[in-house]
Amino acid sequence: MKKILYFVICCGLAATIFADNNIMPPAQKLRWAETAIADLYVDTVNEDQLVETAIKSMLEELDPHSSYTTAEETREMNEPLNGNFSGIGITFNMNKDTLYVISTVAGGPSERAGILAGDRIITVNDTSIAGVKMKNSDIMKRLRGPKGTRVDVRVLRHSSGKNDSIDFRLTRADIPIYSIDAAYMADPTTGYIRVNRFAAETNNEFIEAVEKLKKQGMTGLILDLVDNGGGYLNAAVDILGELLEPGNTAVYTEGRQSPIHYFEAHPKSRTPLFNKGRLVVMVNQNSASAAEITSGAIQDWDRGVIVGRRTFGKGLVQRPIPFPDGSMIRLTVAHYYTPSGRDIQKPYTKGDASGYRHDILDRLNSGELMHADSIKYIDSLKVSTLKLGREIYGGGGISPDLFVPLDTTAFTNYYRDVIAKGALNQFVIKYVDTHRKEIKKLYGNDRKFIDGFKVTDEMLADLYETAKAEGVEPNEEEAARSRQLFEMQIKALIGRDIYDQATYFKVYNLYDPIFKEALRIVNSPDYDSILSKKN
Repeated sequence: MKKILYFVICCGLAATIFADNNIMPPAQKLRWAETAIADLYVDTVNEDQLVETAIKSMLEELDPHSSYTTAEETREMNEPLNGNFSGIGITFNMNKDTLYVISTVAGGPSERAGILAGDRIITVNDTSIAGVKMKNSDIMKRLRGPKGTRVDVRVLRHSSGKNDSIDFRLTRADIPIYSIDAAYMADPTTGYIRVNRFAAETNNEFIEAVEKLKKQGMTGLILDLVDNGGGYLNAAVDILGELLEPGNTAVYTEGRQSPIHYFEAHPKSRTPLFNKGRLVVMVNQNSASAAEITSGAIQDWDRGVIVGRRTFGKGLVQRPIPFPDGSMIRLTVAHYYTPSGRDIQKPYTKGDASGYRHDILDRLNSGELMHADSIKYIDSLKVSTLKLGREIYGGGGISPDLFVPLDTTAFTNYYRDVIAKGALNQFVIKYVDTHRKEIKKLYGNDRKFIDGFKVTDEMLADLYETAKAEGVEPNEEEAARSRQLFEMQIKALIGRDIYDQATYFKVYNLYDPIFKEALRIVNSPDYDSILSKKN
């Protein structure tokens, strides 16, 4: 009662104070509204939820990238970028509500304890996780935890025609999260590095990969940023330090309350590891943020050829504003600009996040993803590259030097449904279970597997039967059109499960049009003329 009386008195005082000019500071008005609801509303309210809703509503009136995350969402968002977490060290897949171990992290708790690829974890600390339709996030909460803590797991292992139940006690440890999926020699002189995100350890991984490939004879490099959604700005600047001349501008930022700030490329190694030699960068419509900073700087300095499709167009700088409870606002404070002055951010309407999210679909419907001449350039946003004076354009995203259309001919509704129902994963898991030893013995290493393994008609028939059992109606015509896609995915996933993640991309790239074009260009006698060509 005293609290309500105090609030009423304060309201009366405020009415007197602000009566003359009808002005109340917005922040004070917001606080008073929350207090009024909390103290006077007819029913009990959740004040925390009220405040979170108010914060989210305010941010929704701004740009599409300013956001609020709860403490748990903030932790989950930062974890992949921090380079490690504490857990038991497995890569897993869910197959019919059962956790299937794809691989164990080298030197991690699971490998040391003797857990094997193909094992199924059925209980965690006496809680069943098999057959209970538990979310992946809930399973990870049970497997992860503070370093040094223990977790008991029961494993079902298929061996010698029977299933054995084995109990393990594991001690959680720091598990690295790698941001480079693959680094290998695509041919005797061309290295290939795929970066999936820009995280805390990305540059160290990149340096290690480049040094390894140079020892194997690399003189040209394909940098794969396809589907790379970005990450830390500094990680992109650090990688550019190994690819550009020292001191070259990598990117700059500027905002209403953020003075212009230039980020220069400086190598972490004594001299840049690969600022000479042919360089081709693969991008597509899902390459965003730090991936666009990297490809944009390489294009602006005429350092390499950009191949693929126009990138996403995420060029807004978010500043994290943490709260004591672990939640956080990521508030847009500036724009990213490439060294030539191009604004990376694509146009948007404040408060219209829905329209912004549909941009990629709009590109598909307009034909931009399939036809280079459907890309709309604005003459007023034309600039020149910094060394060769080539004409390039701003206006959202990085447009490639060489366009590679999206090939949708093999993508059918039947293929989509087989993937969506999980039938492909089920088939691969079952196949690897029964053929793992045979494949390892027959091929020995992934190179021989890639050269020699063939997906047979019988395997495809088994896949289609698996799909049928999951409710996917057979469609012979569409299955035939998608056959090459099915063959590629089956072989790539089997290779991944038996060898490693890099094997997946070694197989996938044999089919990928962007990679094929990148490999052609990096070896082309016309590379220099392609690089110097004016649009």
